[in-house]
Amino acid sequence: MALKIELKPGERFILGNAVITNDDQRTRLFVEGSAPILREKDIMRPEDADSPCKNLYLAVQLMYLSNDPSEQHSVYFKLTNDIIKAAPSTLEYIERMNNQILTGAFYKALKEAKKLIKYEQELMSNAQSDAGIREDS
Repeated sequence: MALKIELKPGERFILGNAVITNDDQRTRLFVEGSAPILREKDIMRPEDADSPCKNLYLAVQLMYLSNDPSEQHSVYFKLTNDIIKAAPSTLEYIERMNNQILTGAFYKALKEAKKLIKYEQELMSNAQSDAGIREDS
């Protein structure tokens, strides 16, 4: 079954190891095969990976796009260990990601990584608001 991708004007996506940019009209593509595909909204650029969980997402993204995902394993496991040490409550997110990676479901692991980034942002927001409360006291 083909994957249907609808692109906005100028939208980009990665197909395998190629970056494809849409022209100035909406486009619908049907992609058959097993090449990795990432829409622009799902692509993490290295310069945007400005937090531990975003760096983890980037590592999973590189696994997904790579011919040899094991090249990223050491980076991935170091990041997961650091994140769990800093915030043990992230363990359930990382376990779900690990399960997807172990079965080769890297795209699903990316979805789990997005949930982890959202959780990280909530933790940071709560920490900042708690710090603000203490300063006012």
